[in-house]
Amino acid sequence: MDNWSLTKLLESLHDDIHQRLEIARKTFSHPGTKGDASERVWLELLQKYLPKRYQAEKAHVVDSNGQFSQQMDVVIFDRQYSPFIFNFEDEIIVPAESVYAVFEAKQTINENYVKYAQDKIESVRKLYRTSLPIPHAGGTYPSKPPISILGGILTLESDWKPAMGKSLNDSLLLAPGSLNLGCLAAHGYFNYDEVTKSYELINGGKPATAFLFKLISQLQFIGTVPMIDVLSYSKWLKD
Repeated sequence: MDNWSLTKLLESLHDDIHQRLEIARKTFSHPGTKGDASERVWLELLQKYLPKRYQAEKAHVVDSNGQFSQQMDVVIFDRQYSPFIFNFEDEIIVPAESVYAVFEAKQTINENYVKYAQDKIESVRKLYRTSLPIPHAGGTYPSKPPISILGGILTLESDWKPAMGKSLNDSLLLAPGSLNLGCLAAHGYFNYDEVTKSYELINGGKPATAFLFKLISQLQFIGTVPMIDVLSYSKWLKD
């Protein structure tokens, strides 16, 4: 019988992400290059391990009123039911209706980067989203309300000591729930509890793997994005 170990498999997933983020930080001296490499590490994790109904890309988000978000390091969006994905020269634009979650990726976390991530995430959440009634064999289901878009931050390190302590919690609570979850790969991960209106800070362990499982769990509870009114975008076509 093969000597498999689920514990070792899950630990190795975190160790791989942690090591690759460390390499990106230590190898590249240019901040932009270092940042791009770190973003790719997080994107590849999500692209590889999220269920296929989801897609993760660095992207802008657009709504049917022609408003655009800031560029987001990680956008998790529906690829099963949502059409209209624009990709030109590696610039990706997705419709607001298809978005499940958005993340900002940084080398470290501090109060300024928390606020920066909150502002970028808000540029997505404030976009207008359509929702059509859903036809089925027995008639039509009412339009589904737009989902609550998850937002978070992904880093390797923290400028605070301790990393997963009061300073992080106080910074997050300046805008409770604005960041739903995040991962500090070298230290732990955090999650916002909608019931208690407080943050759970999980220190140690294998944060990258634990964060991935928590994210997948939250995506499962969100369900499926509403049915997009594709024709609402056609008003921008010119003769």
